[in-house]
Amino acid sequence: MFGYINPDKPYLFLKDDILYKAVYCGLCKSIGKSCGTLARTALSYDMAFLSALVHNIKNCDFTIKKQRCALHPFKKRPMAQSDDITLLIACANTALAYFKLLDDKADKDVKSVFSFLYKGGYSRVLKAHPQLINIIKEQTDEQNAIEKQGCESIDMACEPTAVMMQRISRYILGEYATEHTDLLFYSLGKWVYLADALDDYDKDVKKGSYNVLYNVYKTKTKAEAVKVGEGEITFILNNLFADLRKSLANIKFYFNHDLTDNIILRGIPLKSKSLVFGACRAGKKEKDNE
Repeated sequence: MFGYINPDKPYLFLKDDILYKAVYCGLCKSIGKSCGTLARTALSYDMAFLSALVHNIKNCDFTIKKQRCALHPFKKRPMAQSDDITLLIACANTALAYFKLLDDKADKDVKSVFSFLYKGGYSRVLKAHPQLINIIKEQTDEQNAIEKQGCESIDMACEPTAVMMQRISRYILGEYATEHTDLLFYSLGKWVYLADALDDYDKDVKKGSYNVLYNVYKTKTKAEAVKVGEGEITFILNNLFADLRKSLANIKFYFNHDLTDNIILRGIPLKSKSLVFGACRAGKKEKDNE
């Protein structure tokens, strides 16, 4: 995950904000337990969202206790206690972070030097969950192959990441996986890839790195690309959101799901608008200042 999946905070209930932070802190502890302390640096709220979602679908409630941690040694904070689901998601988080940095190394990104932080954790995940590693490696290799070919199709470029998220969800959910959870995680994966392409457009153009939106629209800036392709980009995002709504309506949840509803139904559309129309406004501002 890349840090794009966030709640719409003004519409987030206090109880869900507390739960979200408790899940985040609990996942941090679980990463340390399963993959080592260094691997905690890869933690994101994306994975806290995934943990909340999976626990609800699998009918496994959180046990939350107030505890201290290294970053907050003087005041106890609500933390979700480790369980099999949290430990598995912690492993997925570490493996995804490791492969992302290997990908950065191939792109000659300076961030790749931090891959050593997750190498030990990756070895633990490989030993405990080789199937999970195979899923991530196969789809990462497919993603790299498509990008090296200079793919000029948005749908084709998004496909490996979408399939990876779908397959990871099946592995984590087990018998609770359905066609509706498949569609939900497939759509989330596709959305994350597109969001990353929008967010990194200008940086990728400057570095000469692959970006499917640049290959499609051939413009020097993201603002220009959005101006040219706004209709197509908005159409794809709207279809993804429709699939998210459809799958969400057909998934059985065992507990209150206000938190994940807020993130999927409000947070994702809000982020999409920020990435797309924010670029339009930035482009207009630059033009007005010429």
